[in-house]
Amino acid sequence: MWVVTAREAGERTGCLVGFASQASIDPPRFVVCLSMANHTYRVAKDAERLAVHILGRDHIELARLFGSETGDEVDKFAQCAWHDGPDGLPILDAAAGWFCGRVVDRFPLGDHVGFLLAPYAGESPRTPLNPVSFTDVRDLDPGHPA
Repeated sequence: MWVVTAREAGERTGCLVGFASQASIDPPRFVVCLSMANHTYRVAKDAERLAVHILGRDHIELARLFGSETGDEVDKFAQCAWHDGPDGLPILDAAAGWFCGRVVDRFPLGDHVGFLLAPYAGESPRTPLNPVSFTDVRDLDPGHPA
C-alpha cells in the first residue's frame, strides 16, 4: 500500500492506493492508479508531479487516515506531520520512504486511471521495512467507493 500526494492550483491532497508498481528499469518508471471517484484523482488529473510514500506498520494510523477519509470533507494534512518537498509536493514526515515523480502519461484502467511517473527525487527507507499491506487495511471504509 502506498500514499500518493499531489498539489495543484494551490490545493494539496492525498490518498491510500493499493495499485502501484515499478513499471520500467531503463528508463526508471513507476505507475500508480487512482480511483476516478476520489478527491485526489480530481486534483492529480491536472498535476505535473506526484509524490509516492511507503509506510511502515508502525504508522498504520497514517494509512488509515489517508485511506478512510476524503479530501472532499477533511483536511488530512491538518491531522499529520508533513512538509513541502521538491516542487512543493506534500511529503509525509512519518513515511519510511518516498519519491517524487513527473507525470509522463495517464491512461484509463476501468474505474482507475494509471499515472506513469518518472521518479526524480526521494528518500529511501533507512532501516529494514515492514510495510503496510492490504491485509492491514482491508477493514477500512474508504472515503469514496471505488
